[in-house]
Amino acid sequence: QVQVVESGGGLVQAGGSLRLSCTGVGLTLGGFRMGWFRQAPGKEREEVSCIRWGSSVTYYADSVKGRFTISRDNAKNTLYLQMNSLKPEDTAMYYCAAGSYSGDHYPCPNYESAIRGQGTQVTVSS
Repeated sequence: QVQVVESGGGLVQAGGSLRLSCTGVGLTLGGFRMGWFRQAPGKEREEVSCIRWGSSVTYYADSVKGRFTISRDNAKNTLYLQMNSLKPEDTAMYYCAAGSYSGDHYPCPNYESAIRGQGTQVTVSS
């Protein structure tokens, strides 16, 4: 079965850090547009951070610039999102997506057509 699996979410106090991981299962992530998306209750899904595997080009939403860092480990076939200085407004379900078609911001994948995980919950308490 081809899928991506997220992990690393949890409950953290404001100002804390978490690192999310996204591992390809039955799928080599090389060559894909990779992205982290999030959706909070009652809000629209948003592109958080993206990278094109094999490229240094990245995208960060304005709300996370300077606090989040996206990275990848080719050997582990894993994408990461290091989240520092977390705020209550970062609370959401975070999803990893691997896709070939363009999303709203380069190099983000189109979420609907991407291979997506089940998500990992991030909750930031004030």
